[in-house]
Amino acid sequence: MREPRPTLLANARVLDPSSDMDGHGDLLIADGVIKDFAANLKSAGLPEGTEIVDCRGLIAVPGLVDMRAFIGEPGAEHRETLASASQAAAAGGVTTIICQPETDPIIDEPAIVDFVMRRARDTAIVNVHPMAALTKRLEGREMTEIGLLRAAGAVAFTDGTHSVGSAQVLRRALTYGRDFDALIVHHTEDKSLAGEGVMNEGELASRLGLAGIPKAAEAIMFERDVRLAAITRGRYHAASLTCAESLDVLRRAKEAGLSVTASASINHLTLNERDVVGYRTFFKLTPPLRAEDDRLALVQAVADGLIDVIVSDHDPQDVDVKRLPFSEAAFGAIGLETMLAAGLRLVNDGSLSLMALIRAMSTRPAELLGLPAGTLRLGQPADIALIAPDEAWILDAANLKSRCRNTPFDEAQFEGRVVRTLVAGRTVYEYV
Repeated sequence: MREPRPTLLANARVLDPSSDMDGHGDLLIADGVIKDFAANLKSAGLPEGTEIVDCRGLIAVPGLVDMRAFIGEPGAEHRETLASASQAAAAGGVTTIICQPETDPIIDEPAIVDFVMRRARDTAIVNVHPMAALTKRLEGREMTEIGLLRAAGAVAFTDGTHSVGSAQVLRRALTYGRDFDALIVHHTEDKSLAGEGVMNEGELASRLGLAGIPKAAEAIMFERDVRLAAITRGRYHAASLTCAESLDVLRRAKEAGLSVTASASINHLTLNERDVVGYRTFFKLTPPLRAEDDRLALVQAVADGLIDVIVSDHDPQDVDVKRLPFSEAAFGAIGLETMLAAGLRLVNDGSLSLMALIRAMSTRPAELLGLPAGTLRLGQPADIALIAPDEAWILDAANLKSRCRNTPFDEAQFEGRVVRTLVAGRTVYEYV
């Protein structure tokens, strides 16, 4: 594929959390990387054939890095393929997808890591990196070959939505992973406490007649994990925290100097348990949506930098498993295409600064995973999203690019949208 011609993003507001920069000027892209940023670069002379894009009124930010996306390929291409996920990602300003190992076959062998990476190179329009399974067959009993999988290209290790019940197995994984500087990502839910629950435990669940999942199921598991991280000094990341009790544990871990970090999903930052009223299965998620007080605590944790990363938790499910009674429907919602738009709600209502939002959606996940992304520094890959911050629009699920339509934001009103996405300087999405 030929290199795209040079591009000048003129008159843009450029926001880069990696350098704490927020200023106006022209951004020059050539040979797939960021070449220069200054005021009025055009007057200084541009490379021959440069495309000039007038970005007046637009904000240029580092392309988003989504650290938790479930994709069906291989094995469940009817739910999502790497190609369709990448189209959805590009439309949402996501330039790097970190796909999860819950595929068929499971990503627990180096050959499968290699397959996913080759398939992504052939079919995806954004960067795709796999997380490999933490335990063989996601069974929580025997560690995978972390060293070999890391050498093959796995950027981190997780069992997806499966929690490792054995403290000994997780301890060994953290110890072994430490020697390879591997990030261990864990779904913090005690399955014995969660039981057959389908939503947050509390008064609302009782009134709806639905089995609840207590917050203790998360907090107890996370507390255990943090103690294991302290013993092993391994790199640990909580996949998706949802409640204030867990934030207390996270705060203590960071104050103790442990290598413990955490994500929150955009769903838990912008929705709460009351969205389940009406038994709407597109709001059936794992972990479940919590109370409004927990949501507000999560948002404050992102603002303070306590929560490191915001993820989409993209999990496509087709109508056969979502259009069922609430207790029987599958967990999960799509989110690649709506993560940034939903996050801008928090900016618009004053809960978060745009800098904090982009840091959590781009710069910080890139740092944790050691990827050349999440930055607009000179010489770095030109993975960029252009945002029209004042663009008001209503989401029509029929227009989404994912293969499945299980979005909790159908017919939601947004202010701010991605109008262009570039990956290595090549425009992969343009809103028209």
